[in-house]
Amino acid sequence: MAIILRLDRMMADRKISLNELSEKVGIATVNLSKIKTGKVSAIRFSTLNAICKVLDCQPGEILEYVPDEELFTPK
Repeated sequence: MAIILRLDRMMADRKISLNELSEKVGIATVNLSKIKTGKVSAIRFSTLNAICKVLDCQPGEILEYVPDEELFTPK
């Protein structure tokens, strides 16, 4: 997948726990955890909107596009 989720970084920057974010966003902790760890293949815009509202950020601060060839190229 070429989209990298950076929710964990944003949460650390904002000093907010998974449980607190889950409560404020209104989605189950387990589902938010899957987003945080990148173990999802899709995210609803309404969920992304709620996360951005709570964290006071832009979607681009949570989502990062990396071309496929960069994922598999040794550095």
